[in-house]
Amino acid sequence: MGTYEFDGEKYKKASKHQKEWGYSLISQIHLTGHEKILDLGCGDGALTERLADLVPEGNVLGIDASTGMIQTAKALERANLKFVRMDINVMAFKDEFDIIYSNAALHWVKDHVSLLKNSLQALKPGGSIYWNFAGNGTCAAFNRLMREIIAEPEYEPYFINFQWPWVMLSAKEYKRMAQEAGFCQIQITEENKDRYFANENELIQWIDQPSIVPFIQDVPSEKKEAFRREAVEKMVARTRQADGTCFETFRRINICAKKP
Repeated sequence: MGTYEFDGEKYKKASKHQKEWGYSLISQIHLTGHEKILDLGCGDGALTERLADLVPEGNVLGIDASTGMIQTAKALERANLKFVRMDINVMAFKDEFDIIYSNAALHWVKDHVSLLKNSLQALKPGGSIYWNFAGNGTCAAFNRLMREIIAEPEYEPYFINFQWPWVMLSAKEYKRMAQEAGFCQIQITEENKDRYFANENELIQWIDQPSIVPFIQDVPSEKKEAFRREAVEKMVARTRQADGTCFETFRRINICAKKP
């Protein structure tokens, strides 16, 4: 998931909608209680903990590239629940897991061809992936705003070699990729999960963790606060509704597929 560093404690407070999607995805998984599960991009570990509750005779491993996230998640560890700092891009498991779960994380992964290949290898024969991640059209307002800000003369020099942090594909594109990787029984849907943040503070929490992180890390320390303030103020102004809520687009790819 790149080299971005997040604050796990702040993320716990700012990830209400990610948790909603994650619990919904978990409810779709049929478990016997004995499965071995891998959670890709486990974040603060709350959803990984829920998976561990459902497999008391199995075990769950959560991985995340962020030290801050793993530090927060490790407080939840127990006999059948472990967390390890690991970049998804370099995982090299083989025939090890019954299920690979991931929620609101895989749009941070640039190379989905390798992701799918490595995930297929990590699954036991007959194992399944259950993933939810951002699809094409997600965060239209924020993406447009950040492209404008990083192109401003004051900030442009710091973003000359900047790579956009997210990959957001369509369900049609992703189904083709999963087929080419070797998955079967592919079920994939694209959902509109556009969201009204309850108020400005909830939106700002979401901007701070995790949305602005990939951008602000390239800004010199003496300019970080001005950069953040501009992003926050303009985002609030552009998304605020008459009732005080703030609107942003969220499109989700949901995929379930099996290893032959």
